[in-house]
Amino acid sequence: MATNLKDGMIKLLKLVVVILGGSLALSGCAKDRAVGLASTVEVAALSELPAPNNIQPVIIGPKESIEVIVAGSDLLSGSFLVDAEGYIGYPLIGDLYVAEKTARQTARMIANRLRGEFLVDPQVRVRPSNPIVQNISIGGQVASPGTYPAGTSQTLIRALNNAGGLADYAKLDDVLVMRTVGGQRYIGVYNIEAIQRGNYADPVIYPNDIVTVGDSPGRRNLENILQFIPLLSTSVILFDRVIGN
Repeated sequence: MATNLKDGMIKLLKLVVVILGGSLALSGCAKDRAVGLASTVEVAALSELPAPNNIQPVIIGPKESIEVIVAGSDLLSGSFLVDAEGYIGYPLIGDLYVAEKTARQTARMIANRLRGEFLVDPQVRVRPSNPIVQNISIGGQVASPGTYPAGTSQTLIRALNNAGGLADYAKLDDVLVMRTVGGQRYIGVYNIEAIQRGNYADPVIYPNDIVTVGDSPGRRNLENILQFIPLLSTSVILFDRVIGN
């Protein structure tokens, strides 16, 4: 009986260590914050959310327009229409097959063709004229919830700044990042104040991530109380366990 009880206590302690390690490593969240209570949710002992493995580079296709920029050469720079067979007609070089290539691969190919015969060290950039914009979603207690380009929101702090910053009732230790990797949905819980103070790294944000800032009932309660303070007394001391929430 004593042995079974001892074994049960060891298993329980191991479970608690895994849960605490997972929640703290993911977020640096405040004490007594319950996470992963649903039966379908598992709290993982991860130091960070896994990066997506399904981000595909933009591939140039037929009948698309691309912009080529060659540093110091207006003649070699400009917009070029990819024909139905995947070619562009490029100055000095002639027809170039660019379909099924990324912008970076195309820039490298053009630079290699120009190097030596036409330019000593060509610096070439290629970008689609009408690129597909990848987005992230930001909601909850931010000034301007909505959808924002992922290219300008590479980290969590940048993303929240793009959404106008935190709203008045934002809960600083309840900032969620939801991400799907390999068919598995992950949720990271972050303390934005700790990140801003440099206590934790500013996590990377990827296209299709969903960022949600939690609500602080304690701040709302405090504001409601303060509305009536002038009616009660000129000097009031408040003791409220939820003010810090």
